[in-house]
Amino acid sequence: MCLIRNFEELRQKALNRNNGGAARVVSVANAADREVIETVKELRRLGIAEAILTGERAVIEGMCEELGLDPIPEIVDAEGEADSAEKAVRLVREGRAHVLMKGLVNTSTFLRAVLNPDWGVRGEGLLCHLGAFDIPSWPKIQFHTDAGMIPAPTVDQKKQMIKQAVEILNRLGIEEPKVAALAANEVVNPKMPATVEAAQLQKWNEEGEITGCIVEGPIALDVALSRQAAEHKKLPSKIAGETDLFVMPDIEAGNLVGKTLMFLAGAKMAGIILGAKCPIVLVSRSDNAEAKINSLAFALASLEGE
Repeated sequence: MCLIRNFEELRQKALNRNNGGAARVVSVANAADREVIETVKELRRLGIAEAILTGERAVIEGMCEELGLDPIPEIVDAEGEADSAEKAVRLVREGRAHVLMKGLVNTSTFLRAVLNPDWGVRGEGLLCHLGAFDIPSWPKIQFHTDAGMIPAPTVDQKKQMIKQAVEILNRLGIEEPKVAALAANEVVNPKMPATVEAAQLQKWNEEGEITGCIVEGPIALDVALSRQAAEHKKLPSKIAGETDLFVMPDIEAGNLVGKTLMFLAGAKMAGIILGAKCPIVLVSRSDNAEAKINSLAFALASLEGE
């Protein structure tokens, strides 16, 4: 059984992806930000990836010199947020970069560039968020979907979210992820749509429409986290206490669980957007360099190939 215990191991997987071939490259939309430059500097120090920076050349060069990033990475001169986002996306579209990262750009401007029908990187999948949580009290990284993109996913969207997340976990070496379709309890109740949808997801898994994983639902969070809770409730769970992927009933649940882990359990979080032609790192402007590095390591480790 393969598990990833913490973000250090995730970074090692990203490093392994960068060995034995051409260096992986991150395209940054508007890199005129100190935290972004610190992130690029750390990426290089760790040997995980190189970067191409878009934005105002003079400003970016000045920050690189100030922060000791030498040699200065390739810079694609751009005027304003929209131009920076377009040029960053085009670098991926042209095959010059493998991962796309939002720098000092408004999220809506960035996503418009991603979704541009002529030169964007919109894939055939569903744009959704996959979070990874490194929790001091837990033996392995937890993966959560979706707490960042889809407010109220339909059952068909949840099905696609699971498929996309499982593909990524498989690439990380988790061969048969244990997936919890979360709800408030384990009883299907028509008045609680999350329970009905979770049962459908399990059925699709049993019928072979969702493959490469074990899906259980509806399942409450305590059972997903604890074998003892399952035994106490007399539930014959195959995943209790060993869950890899937690499928949230909606974005509010995902947001609440994630922030509880970070603020009360000391967890560190990384996140990527799936469903495009490349992994997308859509971090907050307020995230520090460590948070950005963790998300980039997650994105780079999720790429195909060795």
